[in-house]
Amino acid sequence: MKPHFHGLRTTIYKVTDIAKAKAWYTNAFGVVPYFDEPFYVGFNIGGYELGLQPDFNTAISKIGNVVTYWGVDDAPKSYQRLLDLGASEFEKPTEVGGDIVVAAVKDPWGNVVGVIYNPIFKLSPAT
Repeated sequence: MKPHFHGLRTTIYKVTDIAKAKAWYTNAFGVVPYFDEPFYVGFNIGGYELGLQPDFNTAISKIGNVVTYWGVDDAPKSYQRLLDLGASEFEKPTEVGGDIVVAAVKDPWGNVVGVIYNPIFKLSPAT
């Protein structure tokens, strides 16, 4: 059976200051944007897109009911690095079974950014 979905492509974080967010994410992920316009900044993170868009609706509070977890080699170390860069605690590093460790922070704009070390999961070939 041919799958109907090709996998995740893009996670977008809404930010009130796109220039500051671009600098923060460039530093946090160690990658410069491949697309850089006032209406959208796109980063290629290991073959997946992290996008920044201006947030003009600051009255709405952001909630963490959906979390994107970015793969890392050491979740506690990556979590601490994001805190050191100005993020705030959201979900402390936790081993959830099978040597899988997850953690999450809130970026300076209130977006939830997760990290995961998962030695079990392997990327499938592109479909």
